[in-house]
Amino acid sequence: MRYNFIGKNIEVGEKTKEKVSAKLSRIDKFFPEETVATVTLSSEKLGTNIEVTIPYHKRMIRAEVRDADMMAAVDEAIDILENQVVRYKKRLRTKVRQSAEAYRVEYESLHIAEEDLDEEPLYKIERIKHFEVKPMDAEEAVMEMELIGHSFFVFRDAETENINVVYKRKNGSYGLIDPE
Repeated sequence: MRYNFIGKNIEVGEKTKEKVSAKLSRIDKFFPEETVATVTLSSEKLGTNIEVTIPYHKRMIRAEVRDADMMAAVDEAIDILENQVVRYKKRLRTKVRQSAEAYRVEYESLHIAEEDLDEEPLYKIERIKHFEVKPMDAEEAVMEMELIGHSFFVFRDAETENINVVYKRKNGSYGLIDPE
């Protein structure tokens, strides 16, 4: 695997690149050699933020961690990435078992031993909610989301008739998902 380092508010030196690359080598075994991982390091008042993004086929495998210690953040990000890759392979295994041949190449290219994948279901849906999707604008949807105390809200855009989602971001602002 190759690494592309980006520094925000920080100069990424060769020693740092070597240390982070050595730690990230733990997940090299999962991916083909030509895979490129983008590692973004940023320095903030309260510590370091590390973001690792690995484009894989048509998917993105990503982890973002904040910590006072950079190497602790790297370790935590690697743990997150490992778990994501294993869960992803389990999901692909389910699709391959259902005779979805389109996923076989992707499934076989992830180098995770079958014995490391347990038979427990990947996700369990505990509750299903049904509700009417009302036409409204994004500001109304944010207001409705705040009233019910959720971090997201699904609504039908009054102008385009598309189903949209508003959500609350980590920094307290709001986002809008508008499908094309």
